[in-house]
Amino acid sequence: MKIAFVGKGGSGKTTLAALLARHLTDGGHPVLAIDADINQHLAVALGGTPQCAAQLTPLGEFLPQMKEYLRGDNPRIASAAEMVKTTPPGAGSRLVRVDEENPIYAACVRRVGDVRLAVTGAFTEDDLGVACYHSKVGAVELLLNHLVDGPGEYVVVDMTAGADSFASGLFTRFDRTFLVCEPTLRSVGVYRQYAGYARDYGVALSVVGNKIEDPSDVDFLREHVGADLLTWVSRSTYIRRAERGAVGPLDDLEATNRVVLHKLTDTVDATVQDWPALTRHAHDFHRRNAAAWANEQTGTDLTAQIDPGFLMGPAPAAEVLGLTPAR
Repeated sequence: MKIAFVGKGGSGKTTLAALLARHLTDGGHPVLAIDADINQHLAVALGGTPQCAAQLTPLGEFLPQMKEYLRGDNPRIASAAEMVKTTPPGAGSRLVRVDEENPIYAACVRRVGDVRLAVTGAFTEDDLGVACYHSKVGAVELLLNHLVDGPGEYVVVDMTAGADSFASGLFTRFDRTFLVCEPTLRSVGVYRQYAGYARDYGVALSVVGNKIEDPSDVDFLREHVGADLLTWVSRSTYIRRAERGAVGPLDDLEATNRVVLHKLTDTVDATVQDWPALTRHAHDFHRRNAAAWANEQTGTDLTAQIDPGFLMGPAPAAEVLGLTPAR
C-alpha cells in the first residue's frame, strides 16, 4: 500500500508519518519511507540526526540514472531524455518492488533507525528564484509510477504542506491519504481545500486529528470534517520529547496513541487497491503535462509513451519482474 501524509504546516504530519513507518517496520513489514516535503524533517523524526538527512543522495540528483533504469527496453520511450515525471510504465519498462536491490535504492535509500528512507532533498539557495519545488518531487512521482507494492508492503510518503500537492499528479499515486488536522479553523481550511480536490479523483482520504486536548477538540473536528474523521492523537509527552530530538522506543508511546497506529494500519489494510484507477490517473496526468509543457520541452509527442494495453497491478507486474502471478 502507498500511503500519503498531508496537512497544514505544523500539524504534525511528519511526526505521524514517522510513527506509522516505525510501527509498520516493527511489525516486520517491508517499508519504504519518502520525505517529499519542502522542509526535510522526516529523517530526524525517525530518530536520525540533522546530518543524517544531508548525507542522503536525493532522488532528484539521481533522476537521469533513474530514468535510464526504469525505461528498460520499453519501445515507446526512445531515450531517457524523453522521460518526464509523469511518464507511465508500459511493456518493457522496469518496475520496482518496495524491498529489493536495484540501482535507485543503492544510490538513494538508507536506513534511519530501522526504517529505509529516501528524500527529495531540501530547497537550496541555488533554487531560489529559478526553480519550483515540484521539480524535485517529480522524481518521487516517477518512482511511484513504476513501483509495485504487494500485500503487507508499505510506502509511507510525507508530502509537502497544504494543498501544494495538487500542483502535480502525485496526489493520485496513493492508496490511502491521511490528512493530519489540528482542531483549528486554519487546519480545517486546508482539509476542505484538499478534500474538495481529492474527491474529484476518488482519493481515499481519512482525517487524523492531532494535538487533541479534550473532548471539545474532537467535537470541533467532527463538526467540521464529519465522517472523514478516522481517529485522533492526544497530546503526548512522548511526541513532545521526540520533536525535541529524543526519539524513544515505540513501546514508550502512550497506549491510547499506540491504538491510533493500529487504527491507521487497519484502515490501510482494508483499502482496496484500485489499479485501473491508478493507471487511468497516471495516463490522464501524463497527457496534461505533455500538452502543458513536456511536448515542447522534449520536442516530441509524449502521449505516444502511453501503452493502452498495460495495466499496473499484480499480474503484469509479475510478468515484468519474472514472477508467477497469483491465480
